[in-house]
Amino acid sequence: MTAQRVNIGEQHPAAYKALIALSSEVEAAAAAAGLDPLLVELLRIRASQINGCAFCLRMHTRDALEKGELPERIAVLPAWAETDYFSATDRAALRLTEAVTRVPDGHVSDEDFAAAAAVLTADQVSAVAWLATVMNAFNRVAITSRYRVGS
Repeated sequence: MTAQRVNIGEQHPAAYKALIALSSEVEAAAAAAGLDPLLVELLRIRASQINGCAFCLRMHTRDALEKGELPERIAVLPAWAETDYFSATDRAALRLTEAVTRVPDGHVSDEDFAAAAAVLTADQVSAVAWLATVMNAFNRVAITSRYRVGS
């Protein structure tokens, strides 16, 4: 018999509120750094794809589409490096997001960091790293709590 999952956000609401506040602060930092809101959503989607978080994938795909993102870009996001849909800024941010999300696979390499820093400003590098960090935290909350998706 499988134990009933605890919704950790509901169990410790102050911690969850703090994560939401951090997310808001990071989103403001991304905007102040000049990152396109569509790119911000793509970064959230990409981290959620890597982590296999269906709840966050559904939420941020909807958000991206509502903000005007092209379905084609979302569809090819797992293979972003193989397409012409993404700008140099997009590519640098996606690469860094993947590296931060895949820390267990070898940390954020000097090569990945340098590739991001060659295209992004210091504020943008920091904002992307924070976006990935926060999205990874939300993915872990949703996955651990088994947030329901679909019927």
